[in-house]
Amino acid sequence: MKRRLFTASLSGSLVAWNVAALAQDRPVEGRNYLVLQSRQPTREASKVEVLEFFAYSCGHCNAFEPIIDAWQKKLPREVHFRRIPVAFREDLVIHQKLYFAIETMGLVEQLHPKVFAALHVERRKLDTPDQIGSFVTANGVDRVRFLQVLDSFGVVAKVKQATALATGYAIEGTPSIGVNGRWLTSGSLAGSNPKSLTVAEYLLDLARKGG
Repeated sequence: MKRRLFTASLSGSLVAWNVAALAQDRPVEGRNYLVLQSRQPTREASKVEVLEFFAYSCGHCNAFEPIIDAWQKKLPREVHFRRIPVAFREDLVIHQKLYFAIETMGLVEQLHPKVFAALHVERRKLDTPDQIGSFVTANGVDRVRFLQVLDSFGVVAKVKQATALATGYAIEGTPSIGVNGRWLTSGSLAGSNPKSLTVAEYLLDLARKGG
């Protein structure tokens, strides 16, 4: 999803990052990644944090999801990965709430990819609680309980925190990757969304070294 036109695209169906290539062509500050003007809070001081800023309505995020999901599952234990839903319009805040309701109920593995499929493959609308209720029911989740969580204080608080993080990281498009409250990269900066993972790995290494 774009606040301005992003040219990031996925080149290839599998992960395109390459450590050997990275050693030869080290990411450049200001070109492949940005240093944040103000350091942003992280959840666990003992771990290095990586954030995926995404939007369910974003076609690039849909295509990138299986790639970044496979990548994050291989991260070392000292790295804490979090998904941060972004809404650039008021009518899409419900998608932020949808993700955090899924997360709160421990249904990320079960429902997160299915939301993307519903929106981008099946062309379903998930813009109202009623539409969301029908979607979760079709996927074996208790409708009443899910809608209660969707509108809960905890989920609303998480939406506010996510919006504050997106503002602090100066997110202008999705998908984007934030690292340890200090750096930001994206497909637009790195050259493609898979290449942004190469840059993220470089930044994670910097963070581990205290850079």
